[in-house]
Amino acid sequence: MEKNKVAVVGAGLMGNGIAQACATAGYEVVNIDTFEAAIEKAQETVEKLFNRKVAKGSMTEERKAEILGHLTYSGDLADVKGAFLIIEAVPEKIEIKKETFKKVDELADLEAVIVSNTSGLSISEIASVTNRPDKVMGAHFFYPAPVMKLLELVRGLVTSDETYDTVKEFAGKIGKTTVDAPEFPGFMVNRILVPMQNEAAFMVMEGSKPEDVDNAMKLGCNHPMGPIELTDFVGIDTMLATMTGLYNGFHDSKYRPCPLLETMVKSGMLGKKSGQGFYKYDKKGNKIGSNF
Repeated sequence: MEKNKVAVVGAGLMGNGIAQACATAGYEVVNIDTFEAAIEKAQETVEKLFNRKVAKGSMTEERKAEILGHLTYSGDLADVKGAFLIIEAVPEKIEIKKETFKKVDELADLEAVIVSNTSGLSISEIASVTNRPDKVMGAHFFYPAPVMKLLELVRGLVTSDETYDTVKEFAGKIGKTTVDAPEFPGFMVNRILVPMQNEAAFMVMEGSKPEDVDNAMKLGCNHPMGPIELTDFVGIDTMLATMTGLYNGFHDSKYRPCPLLETMVKSGMLGKKSGQGFYKYDKKGNKIGSNF
C-alpha cells in the first residue's frame, strides 16, 4: 500500500504533537478524536504555535500553510481507512488502549501497522485484542513530540520484522532517533527516570526543600530540570501512575511509590496543570513559590 497517510488517534497534547510532527515531515495526516472539544483545542493549539513562529521569523506563512495543508481533523474513527500507519495516543489506561485497538483493527486496512504511544504498558497485551498482533508494536514519543528527538521502539512477542522495519523507516523520516526498548514496564527511559523522581519525592517527604533537591541535580549532574520540577511538569498523577505500574509489573520493593505522591494526588495537587504541586504556580503557569 502507498505509504503517505498516517492516522493519529487521540488529539490531546501527545496526539496533537505527534500529528504535527508527521505533517511537518510531509505525511498526509488525519488526527482523530471522538471528543469535538479535543479536536477544536488541537487545531487552536497548532494555529497559535505556528502564528508565534511566523511572528518570530522562524517560519514563513508559506511553510505554515504547507504543513497545515497536510493536517486534517476528524471525529470519525473510520477515517483510519487508507492509512499505512496508525498511531494510538489515547489516555494511558490499558482498558482504553485495548478498546481503541480493537475498534481500529476492525476499521483499518488489512496491511496497516498499528502502534501505541504507551509509555510503559504491555504491547503484547494490547496486540492480543486485534487480528493482526504481528502488525502491532510500541512507538513511545516524548513530550513535546515535535521537538523531542527520541522514539522508543518496543516489539511485542509476535511483532514481525516487517512491522519493525516500517516503523523504524517512518521514525527516520520524521527526524527521530530510535532506541530498541525491552517490553518491560517503563521500557527504557521511564524505568530509569521515574524512580529518580520517586526518590526525590521521598527526600522532600523526609524534610528536604524541593528547590534544594532540584538545584542539587541541576548543578551536580547538569540536568536541565530538577526531578521535582519535572514531576510537577509532567503531572504528579501521571508520575504516580507510572511508578505504580513499575511496582506492579516487577513486584520489586525498589519501585514502591512514595506515599507523599499518593497524598498529593488525593488532595488534588497534581502539579503545574492544577496550579499546586511541590511548587505553587500562577494562572500563566509561572512558579511562584514552594509548598514544602
